[in-house]
Amino acid sequence: MGIFNNFNFDKLKSGLAKTRNKIINSISETISGKAVIDDKTLDEIEEILISSDIGFDTVEKIIEDSRVQLKTEKDRSELNIMKAVKNELVSVFDFGSPQVNDLDNIKKNKPYVILIVGINGAGKTTTIGKLAHNFKNAGLNVIVGAADTFRAAANEQLDIWAKRAGVEIVQKGHGADPSSVAYDVIETAIKSSIDVVIIDTAGRLHNKTHLMEELSKIKRVIQKLLPGAPNETLLVIDGNTGQNALAQVEEFSKVTDLTGLVITKLDGTAKGGVIFQICQKQKIPVKYIGVGEGIDDLQEFDAKLFVDAIFGN
Repeated sequence: MGIFNNFNFDKLKSGLAKTRNKIINSISETISGKAVIDDKTLDEIEEILISSDIGFDTVEKIIEDSRVQLKTEKDRSELNIMKAVKNELVSVFDFGSPQVNDLDNIKKNKPYVILIVGINGAGKTTTIGKLAHNFKNAGLNVIVGAADTFRAAANEQLDIWAKRAGVEIVQKGHGADPSSVAYDVIETAIKSSIDVVIIDTAGRLHNKTHLMEELSKIKRVIQKLLPGAPNETLLVIDGNTGQNALAQVEEFSKVTDLTGLVITKLDGTAKGGVIFQICQKQKIPVKYIGVGEGIDDLQEFDAKLFVDAIFGN
């Protein structure tokens, strides 16, 4: 894992209960009691997986590998098929080694700058507060920049979360130039020897050209002070939105270079399967997942443990 010490498997497992019921329990009901698994049963499993937002390409690979397995192995039991499904789901995330947020890496790149993007309502503000809290608990100095100046309420919300996390915030009035906020927070971080800078950005997506220009300007201003920054650009998406989450990743990928994803509100949704589809199609690593409303409920993502939680073991 990384530097957060708040991983709670039981909470992750509990939060993914509806996703587990939609995927794993449905498959178990389909194959339960059958002595062998035949092609007809695999077709039924395929329908369940496709309806669970996992994505056609991933489902096709699971089913084809299972068909090969049926032809080459004598064990056509429920346990064997479930094992095949589980292995394929874990392999979806195997597309390279994502950057690990270890303490040495962050301190080496001090101040370590994280740019947060995402549509309004996805959970950006709460994610920033939770990230700040976790980084601070790891012994790092953190500062937040309120560069979403488009919404009047954005600064107020972020200010509340910064206070909860116990970190400093740099902000300006409604309508201020977002890049000026970014410049000020970086300048403050350098002068105050801050470890981590987290910058909020506007959540507009209806005008991609304007959004791209705004994000580009923020990056140019940051790089005047810190060449090579930001170190990360994280897209926050709401796990409840299913296929809409995939569309958001596709659109934001067109306007900025994403280094990772934060999936919020996974607790209580049956649409957690969309994570597999997003990663299979976009090859962008999931860095953090939200499994509750508490300030400690943002966890670092682990592919194997995530799949284990879906399977309930």
